[in-house]
Amino acid sequence: MTKRGNVWLGVAGVVISEEGNWLVVKKRYGGLKGKWSFPAGFVDANETVDEAVKREILEETGIEVSVEGIMGVRTGVIKEKISDNMIIFLCKPLHSEVVFQQSELSDAAFKTVEELEQDPDTSLLIHYCMKQAEYSLLKGSSPMNPGDIFGYSSYKLFF
Repeated sequence: MTKRGNVWLGVAGVVISEEGNWLVVKKRYGGLKGKWSFPAGFVDANETVDEAVKREILEETGIEVSVEGIMGVRTGVIKEKISDNMIIFLCKPLHSEVVFQQSELSDAAFKTVEELEQDPDTSLLIHYCMKQAEYSLLKGSSPMNPGDIFGYSSYKLFF
């Protein structure tokens, strides 16, 4: 068992520039080591999922983003023990100067769809997302309060 227990919640950001280039990273560790993947990571106990994706993208690439909505969910079970879940967000970069976290990543860059399609190091999830010509986004609400009795310090809906 890991420090996250047996149910994991992660986030990933599909960050697409105005020119249509995709922000991708190469991790130095794990199953995606050396592969182009989306900036991603785990949700911390003190944040909402949309806050987590903004933090992870900023930490890994130096890119600040606005969250446009939820594109989808990736879910799986690892070795019949761990429920591994990831919410995938569509994000817009607020600038294009990539400064990647060298302790976790070997590279980060904005790439064209053509470059990613032709690169053998492009992950399955990126290939899948690039093929989704049409998708509907679940858009986030403004922060709200469902009632003081619940004690939420942050509460949002995505529909």
